[in-house]
Amino acid sequence: MSRKPSRKTFRPRLDEMVSSIRNGIMAGAIEPDHYLPSEKQLAEQYGLSVQSVRKGLDLLVGDGLIVKIPKIGSKVVDPADKGAVTIRLGYLPTIPDDADIHTLIAMFREEHPNIHVQAVPIAGYSYDHIMPYLDSGMLDVVTLNYENFMQFSENGSLDELEPLDRQQDIYPFLSDSFTENGRLRIQPFVFSPLILCYNRDHFARLGLQEPNSSWSWQRLSECAADLSIPNERVGFHCYFSTLNRAAVLLMQMGKSFERADDGRLKLSGTRMMEAIRFSRDLYKDMPLLPNSLMNWETQKIDMFRQGKLSMAITSYFTLNHFRDTDLDYDIAPIPHFGEPLTTLIVIGMAVNRRSKNKEAAKKLIDFVTSPKAQLTIRQNTCSLPARVAAAEWRGPENAAVNRPSRFAMFREIMPSFRLLDDLNVKDSELRKLVGELRLYWAGLGSEEKLCAEMEAMHRPSEDGAVSASPS
Repeated sequence: MSRKPSRKTFRPRLDEMVSSIRNGIMAGAIEPDHYLPSEKQLAEQYGLSVQSVRKGLDLLVGDGLIVKIPKIGSKVVDPADKGAVTIRLGYLPTIPDDADIHTLIAMFREEHPNIHVQAVPIAGYSYDHIMPYLDSGMLDVVTLNYENFMQFSENGSLDELEPLDRQQDIYPFLSDSFTENGRLRIQPFVFSPLILCYNRDHFARLGLQEPNSSWSWQRLSECAADLSIPNERVGFHCYFSTLNRAAVLLMQMGKSFERADDGRLKLSGTRMMEAIRFSRDLYKDMPLLPNSLMNWETQKIDMFRQGKLSMAITSYFTLNHFRDTDLDYDIAPIPHFGEPLTTLIVIGMAVNRRSKNKEAAKKLIDFVTSPKAQLTIRQNTCSLPARVAAAEWRGPENAAVNRPSRFAMFREIMPSFRLLDDLNVKDSELRKLVGELRLYWAGLGSEEKLCAEMEAMHRPSEDGAVSASPS
């Protein structure tokens, strides 16, 4: 008979489970390479919840006695395997889809059986979410994107990340993006520009020319109107209120933000304000979507898969949600105003300066950026690996991956790649700006208020230094 958990007996029962399994492994009663009972079976055996069992198993992982293999179970490690260490990899929410990280970890374990990798999902993307993990030493390795790099730099925290060696076989512009004062802080391993994704069948049925590198935003709007069918599908929709998407329109038309002599942003009467004004006009031409579709990133994927959306601004990472479908789709460069520019998204791995297993952590990063792992990313996902030879690999494609016919387009548009700081703003300024733009683009704020809010964001103090005003 299973025992029901109670608050009074929870801790003793959890300790009992952990001690019993630990002693069994050390005494040889539970043999190496065997699997423990399932989490559900352990929960019934020890009168615990499945969540509590997982916490106990995490302790055994930390002891290097077991390793969790996704979708299989908890495998016992030989306690005589001296020198075994466990490193914790913190990953951003999208990484499993972006890079199939669990497959890479399993491959790493095969080559480095003495290094156990515990994958720890991080709830959010921001600096404030990530730093507590690093400060506490909870993580040895962490995945970070370019926005995170900007945040670490702005907060003077890049020294919290161990300097790494540049790899000659990785695209130099990717390594440059994570380098400050000659030191590489994050090793790039996947990247993507923002691109236009479209349903080829929709275009073919209406006899419309498919998007190409000459498309303007006006041409996109006209085509979207032709593709839209009331109560059936939307020709094009995009919320330009995320940092990366907002940056596209601002860079293409406004180039970069101007600043006053005291360092404050200038908007009124600038080319950037013209770009912001045009962006609001672009929004006015888009169809209104019901509240049920306000979780746009998730809904966009579902709508596109179901044929309810003909065109969307997306990335190579998002294409992974279509790789297991028979959807007839393709990609094209982002429309423009004459000069094609697009936002570059870079994701890499960094080593926590406080890690007690830095060498093992660096080995994981070296493996993830190795030819073998990078080619695995290229062949089994729609993401772009950072290593040149892997990204530009030509060979028999994996038939199980529904890849767009213009997959190699990224090579043609590399000169158009731009990073967020090309806008001449700090991360904190950009986030504040996008927050104000959301209101302005929604028609809930005037141009005068927008300019006043942004131009007052940083006020000069009496000693001439620039300080942030209260938000």
